[in-house]
Amino acid sequence: MKDTAYWLDTAAPTVPIPPADSGNDADVIVVGAGLTGMSCAYHLAKRGARVRVLESHTVGWGASGRNGGMATTGLSVSLSRAVSRYGVERAVSMRQRYNDAIDLIEQISTDEAVDTEFRRAGLMNLAAREGHVAHYEREAALITELTGHPAQFLDRAEVRQEIGTDTYFGGMIDPAGASVHPTKLLGAMVQGAVSRGALIHEHTPVTGVSRTQRGGHRVHTARGDFEAPQLVVATGAYSKRPFGWLQRRFAPVGSFVIVTEPLSPELAQSILPNRRVCSDSKELLNYFRLTEDNRLAFGGRARFLSRDVASDPKSGEILQREMVELFPQLRGVAVEYAWGGLVDISLDRMVHSGTHDGYWFAQGYTGHGVQMATYMGKILAGNVSGEADNPWSDLSNPPIPGHVGWPWFVPVAGIYYAALDRFSR
Repeated sequence: MKDTAYWLDTAAPTVPIPPADSGNDADVIVVGAGLTGMSCAYHLAKRGARVRVLESHTVGWGASGRNGGMATTGLSVSLSRAVSRYGVERAVSMRQRYNDAIDLIEQISTDEAVDTEFRRAGLMNLAAREGHVAHYEREAALITELTGHPAQFLDRAEVRQEIGTDTYFGGMIDPAGASVHPTKLLGAMVQGAVSRGALIHEHTPVTGVSRTQRGGHRVHTARGDFEAPQLVVATGAYSKRPFGWLQRRFAPVGSFVIVTEPLSPELAQSILPNRRVCSDSKELLNYFRLTEDNRLAFGGRARFLSRDVASDPKSGEILQREMVELFPQLRGVAVEYAWGGLVDISLDRMVHSGTHDGYWFAQGYTGHGVQMATYMGKILAGNVSGEADNPWSDLSNPPIPGHVGWPWFVPVAGIYYAALDRFSR
């Protein structure tokens, strides 16, 4: 079993090595070469900007290469809750951004002529408890009524036609949901950015940031200093010093994924005949999808811990047990990959973006990062270029109480949510 992410193992982006010199010849420096950073660099380069991307590891090393490859519709809170918080008009507008984000993935794939394995087969949300069914019935009706995009409620019998298990009590399908190979998407943006002059410096961790006399930014790294008038910080769930202000505004929660060996066409058909991307209603949820080569990618918050070399195999074992419990027909099927990553969960479960100390940022994707990181990279490129559009810039963004850098509270929260799952009906 490999502890490398399936996506990175099968399609790690190829990045040309830039000149070794540091310098101040960029219009914009982007810190972080995940989906947010590469999308920002790609869209800035398309506008003609001179861009340098600084990445502490390699392109896609963090959350962008460690997810489930699912581009899911809907906010990280229900539409009904968003309406109660923000009113109908703004809630609907916010939700539409998630659909627009999926469209953007398809557009980038087309524009760069890269097969990113994009497939719009729909998102299926699944009720893990009988008491959760009514929520999906109400939510499907509200989405259809307010957005004009139909969402389909499923009773238990209808769910059974969509998935090869009797576990779930009902659910909802949003046809706009999609799957994608995230590192092939990153590769498309690397290709597009580099072909337009962007420079990507891998293995270049940022050690500090200071301001220049002209009001720009000097970014200090082990490989020298870089200067630019504009700075975008796109480090997401892996934010740390010198970006502690960002780090204190999200909880870095471990999320883990296993991927099976290729399944026979008949076995794959028995599990997900319509190849939808799926997520259940548990607090410590499971999510899963078929890959284009007929593997099952099965993920979840297996232990609500940060990922590491010791944690990933244990979490993989938990996920394998859960997978076989859900799909007994997979008993005896080999698991070939098991890995973990971090999800940046914000206090209000909303995306947060704007400026701090002169630099631009976006984070808090709360499990929806595949599409929203890609989308927010484009939004930040527009902001850097003088455009005002940013749907989250006015949201209150306080630090998580008690968060001083080390997320001591995450295991405690995991125990709480596990208890909710155990006693929920």
